[in-house]
Amino acid sequence: MSPANPWRHPPGVPRCEPPRAEGTFFLPGGRRLGYAEFGDPTGPVVLWFHGTPGGRRQLPIVGRRAAERLGLRVVLVERAGSGLSDRHKYGQIGDWATDMAHVADVLGADRIGVAGLSGGGPYALACAGMPALRDRVAAVAVLGGVTPSVGPDATASGAITLARQLSAVTSALRRPFAAVTASLLTPVIPLAHLAYSGLAAVMPDGDKRVFANPEIEAMFIDDIVHVANGGFQALLDDARLFGLDWGFRMADVDVPVRWWHGDADSIISLADAQAAAEHLPAVDLLLMPDESHLGGFAKADDVLAFLAEHLTPHNGERRKQS
Repeated sequence: MSPANPWRHPPGVPRCEPPRAEGTFFLPGGRRLGYAEFGDPTGPVVLWFHGTPGGRRQLPIVGRRAAERLGLRVVLVERAGSGLSDRHKYGQIGDWATDMAHVADVLGADRIGVAGLSGGGPYALACAGMPALRDRVAAVAVLGGVTPSVGPDATASGAITLARQLSAVTSALRRPFAAVTASLLTPVIPLAHLAYSGLAAVMPDGDKRVFANPEIEAMFIDDIVHVANGGFQALLDDARLFGLDWGFRMADVDVPVRWWHGDADSIISLADAQAAAEHLPAVDLLLMPDESHLGGFAKADDVLAFLAEHLTPHNGERRKQS
């Protein structure tokens, strides 16, 4: 049974089909991480990490269909302080890999693919860069990922450098900042369609094209509604961790990486992505012409096809049953 959701469906928003399954993983010590599953429950496992902000339902419809077609078990895991996940103060992004090793154990997965969208990108790379999980990662997919702002791999500019400059403040005041953020965003939930339309109107042209898709609106708002149930602590903690050393070097990620990035991305510049990619031993950086930061939503099927190639070398699309 899906967890109860106290929010009513916002008026004017297309409805989105729920995940095939969702619930919580229990980590050693009892801490919980929320998750949602899509695709084939018996297929190879892909762990997908949402953007900032985001939660367990942030998988575009095109990705959900691809998961079924390719026979993949795609599991979206919510970061601590989002949706169903308990709050937790990580010391560095690399600590996420320890939790994901336990998730992989629960799923019975000896080999996994990982994908990260925007703020989820560093967490995907951590799985392949940290000892806790790197031997089980077959490949990594990054969509418009955040780049390092600290250490020898630092390439970040713009808003991410602000995260580095404010890291001491966000670390000290993470709880109050999250409470203020929730107080500002929660009242907007019933007006989600209007807020979505207003946000889309001021976005770059590439993001406007993405947000004009009714399926994207349905998925995006459905996800944020469920994120709001647990507050917005993960949003503030992501910002804090982006401003700290990640705990691993890009050179430690020695599995195949495919990185999609828009050449019109106004949040994570293409130059930042190109500089970060130079530190990765086996990376294929794919340029998305005329796309801004959210263009990766439309590439979810390509992401899963790439990961399927590495998880099941002879995998093609599942034959239709006659």
